[in-house]
Amino acid sequence: MPRATVLQAGRALPGRRRGTSRRGSRREGYVADVPDRPSSPRIAPLAPEERDDAARELLGAVDTGDAPASNIFATLVRHPGLFRRWLPFGGKLLAGKLPARDRELLILRTGWRCRCEYEWGQHVLIARAAGVSDEEIKRIQAGPDADGWSAFDATLLRATDELHDDGCIGDATWAALAARYDERQLIEVPMVVGHYHLVSFSLSSLGVQREPGVPGFTT
Repeated sequence: MPRATVLQAGRALPGRRRGTSRRGSRREGYVADVPDRPSSPRIAPLAPEERDDAARELLGAVDTGDAPASNIFATLVRHPGLFRRWLPFGGKLLAGKLPARDRELLILRTGWRCRCEYEWGQHVLIARAAGVSDEEIKRIQAGPDADGWSAFDATLLRATDELHDDGCIGDATWAALAARYDERQLIEVPMVVGHYHLVSFSLSSLGVQREPGVPGFTT
């Protein structure tokens, strides 16, 4: 979800390169086979001249000042009832109990595994503000087994991969998380990863396009 708001709040799956694990990790770099995504919107963002009072009110809740409404919000506001109920949930997770840096590692790994360039790019910007370095952002693509991660950072990425691949955090990974996190933080880990799967699936399927200046996978 886009930065600068309190609510921040195709084809077959990518093939695996020789030497990668089942979860797409490798120790010496990784280049994704990114599947085709729509190159234009399947559902266009609601243009300013199309917006009624209800749409303007909803978009006002995620107003970024002089900037136009982000494409994700201007698209989802076409379903105002759903949009109205989704915003508080996303906002709660982004203002939740997890440290911001930890949360962004989970979200970026989710966006990468889902091959959602919009989600990735928006959260590159948020992650930088949360203290994730550009080197670390690039290393997220290589996964939890890449050299350079702390043991706990690798645990966060591994938890994301296990949820993506298996639908459940494994016992060893859970124990590592539980050694640091309290119950509320533990609950938030699969909720954050699951929510950003939902967001990634929606963005990619609706063809939501990145705004100018939002980085892509190769940035």
